[in-house]
Amino acid sequence: MELKDKLRILADSAKYDASCSSSGSNRQNKYGMGNTSISGICHSFSSDGRCISLLKILMSNCCIFNCKYCLNRRSNNIQRATFTPEEVCEITLNFYRRNYIEGLFLSSGIIKDADYTMKLLIETISLLRFKYHFNGYIHAKAIPGAKEDLVKKLGSLVDRMSANIELPTKEGLKLLAPNKKEDNVTQIMQYVKEKRNRNFVPAGQSTQMIIGGTNETDLNIMEKSFSLYQNYHLKRVFYSAYIPVNKDRLLPSLVKPPLKRENRLYQADWLLRYYNLKVSDILDEAKPNFNLLIDPKADYALRHLEEYPKEINKVNYYELLKVPGIGVTSAKRIIQSRKVFKLNFDDLKRMGVVMKRAKYFITCDNKFLINKDMLKKEFIEANLVLDNKPIIEENIGKQLSLFG
Repeated sequence: MELKDKLRILADSAKYDASCSSSGSNRQNKYGMGNTSISGICHSFSSDGRCISLLKILMSNCCIFNCKYCLNRRSNNIQRATFTPEEVCEITLNFYRRNYIEGLFLSSGIIKDADYTMKLLIETISLLRFKYHFNGYIHAKAIPGAKEDLVKKLGSLVDRMSANIELPTKEGLKLLAPNKKEDNVTQIMQYVKEKRNRNFVPAGQSTQMIIGGTNETDLNIMEKSFSLYQNYHLKRVFYSAYIPVNKDRLLPSLVKPPLKRENRLYQADWLLRYYNLKVSDILDEAKPNFNLLIDPKADYALRHLEEYPKEINKVNYYELLKVPGIGVTSAKRIIQSRKVFKLNFDDLKRMGVVMKRAKYFITCDNKFLINKDMLKKEFIEANLVLDNKPIIEENIGKQLSLFG
């Protein structure tokens, strides 16, 4: 099989892995090609939010497992291919020299067993690092169940490593991927957490959950994510909307992936990590799923109207972050600027506050931007829904064309 054909097959097979990011590393280049900085490499995103700046490929789409949701499962009649380590090096270096990519994301189906597959990944990345002196960004997916010394070796070669949790619960994993065990994944996470330093997985670790393949609520998913962040210090949890690529009685009968739900989970994840909100602030047993019509922070504000309006010139940083339309950057600008002068609505616009959302929840010098008698829940919600931009749902699963 020609190398171009292998690339077509194995790039296409890798497109469903969303746990691909590129930031937080500081690998310096003295003798070879490529480098990374602490602010990350240049990257772009597809319409559904997936990172496409790295060459994202599988070492092989051959797999001994038969996970119900996976295109590459053993029982599927698809075209199979496996790169040699030298072929991955050739492709990566050629694409890098042409400025098509800034780094590599390398994963694989399970060939023979976990240890064999990990050794193949290690051999490939070792060639890139030591034979070809490639110091650019590399993100590799560890193979759950592999020996600890192999995890250690891989972690010393890459910038970021991921071990995918796959599904939000052990019950869901047992149902759809009975060959996989969550404990094998969390063992890798725990090891990386304990050993991580500037020479071992310097950009940290991430994971991925498939959303909509099983019947967990958004509350279940967010509680799982929060525990992963707390217990293993993950950099990111990626949420991948279930894409119906297989037919099986255990799989949901979806017409299209639940992309709006995926988007709401990402927004809520941001609130947990950067906005000082807890899972219980945005979801509970009485309301276990997100409102798909408005974002989670706006939904929180509507359900806690007694906390609003927030006086821009008085409330603290974390109270500002609870205002729809005010982000981390604009909140910091507000805090700094009001030390010098009293802010008005025009000042907020210049600072990047999205006033079409914020205007319902704030005052400046105790003044409202709109008639406060109109600020009823139904009125605000209706206007927020009208202002909410639709999520682009076309081109699902497509990647940057490497030959187009």
